Amino acid sequence: MDNVVLNRILLVGLGGCIGAVLRYLFSGYVQGVMQNVQFPYGTMVVNLTGCFIIGLLSQLADARGVFTTESRLFVFTGMLGGYTTFSTFANESMNLLRDGQALSTFANVSVQVVLGLLAVWLGRVAAALIWR
Repeated sequence: MDNVVLNRILLVGLGGCIGAVLRYLFSGYVQGVMQNVQFPYGTMVVNLTGCFIIGLLSQLADARGVFTTESRLFVFTGMLGGYTTFSTFANESMNLLRDGQALSTFANVSVQVVLGLLAVWLGRVAAALIWR
């Protein structure tokens, strides 16, 4: 593996570590504020703030070209990926919509949500069968 690839992997890993810690802290804080509420507000707020941040930074990147390949890997793939992959999903869906791909947008959102729920259910069923 050459140094460029190794450096990029390290940037993604470091960014991911920071993003995951931020997700843990922010989600926990929000959930703590919403005591005695049986709704995942912490996760929802993290996902929505991640979507806002990726939208803001994507527009900045597109309009001004301010991100190098390495800074994109650190911020987008690493930090925001560690913070929430939902923001990437939403941004990619928005890009499809922006590019006039309404059917692809609908398919992307529908398939990922429905199959995501199905995959979680299958995982739970598999775990229940394995660890009876």
